[in-house]
Amino acid sequence: MKKRLLATVLAAGLVLSMTACGSSQTQATTAAETTKAAASSEAATTKGSEAAGTEAAASTWKPTTTVSIVVPAGAGGNTDLSARVFAEYAKRMTGADFIVVNANGAAGSVAANQVRSAAADGHTFLYGHNLVNVANIAGVTDYNYTAFKLGPTFALDPAQQFYANPEKYKTLDDFIKAAKANPGKLKACTEVGAYTYYELLAFEKVAGIDLDLVDVGSNSDKVAAMLSGQVDLMPGAYINCKDYLEAGQFVCLGAPTKERYELIKDIPTLTEQGVDLVYPNCEFSFYFPKDTSDDVIAWYDQLVKKMTEDPEVKEAIAKVEMMPYYLSSADSEANDEKIYNEIKQIADDLAK
Repeated sequence: MKKRLLATVLAAGLVLSMTACGSSQTQATTAAETTKAAASSEAATTKGSEAAGTEAAASTWKPTTTVSIVVPAGAGGNTDLSARVFAEYAKRMTGADFIVVNANGAAGSVAANQVRSAAADGHTFLYGHNLVNVANIAGVTDYNYTAFKLGPTFALDPAQQFYANPEKYKTLDDFIKAAKANPGKLKACTEVGAYTYYELLAFEKVAGIDLDLVDVGSNSDKVAAMLSGQVDLMPGAYINCKDYLEAGQFVCLGAPTKERYELIKDIPTLTEQGVDLVYPNCEFSFYFPKDTSDDVIAWYDQLVKKMTEDPEVKEAIAKVEMMPYYLSSADSEANDEKIYNEIKQIADDLAK
């Protein structure tokens, strides 16, 4: 199954040039108002790297027209919602207009190509996590993060947790035992060329199991597949699964994170349960056209640093079940390199 899925990924790359810049697949929507709500101050605490404490350079640039935030996902998911938080508060703080442009498709490369071909004037950027790198590793594109000029990082979502049907599996150990007893039979949902595909491959390796990886599509499609019993396991973002978890329709088997983040403090890590897997978190950064000036990048660095220190912005990010997380543009680039190498190693191990 994995070889067939990977072949589909590679085939998708062949038609990329026909689909990547299609305007019919791009939907522009204005940034919606985010209602202010009380949230845990610990969950909203900015957790940037040690190196990210350096003050951003001064900038004389500022937007002169509406800024397009191109999101490689549909409306309603963690990428879209956190982009809308940024758009709302960026307007409040600067007076400039920001819109979210949803451009889903081809493992995020529709959005990525739209930004690569945009003017390098600071008025268009890609917002997302890992997709640029994963699409390259999967063979969908011939470029990775180095095709862009990295801006700052704004928010963090812990590495996607593993969810299952509580009527079938109560614990991670239950699932692993069932998978070992039925090699290649238990279905896990993912998406062609996606972050979750390599997450599942890494899980198979460390747990010593073989799963049937099923390409079901978007986040909403994954949830539907889980609810209907079509699949046994789903990697998912907390915001997409919280309601089902609280209703008893899903059970969370664990999180492939290094620590228990406040956001998901009641969910044990895989490492705690004897499965030594730590997968890259979803860290949401800004990707600008390659020739964007340093002055533009410095302006966004200043803005994002200020926003992630603002209590009201922290509350708004917490409200969409994410954490504020500032990295400077330089640290974001170093972080993307690290993530690219980590996921590529998973792919390289598969090819051996």
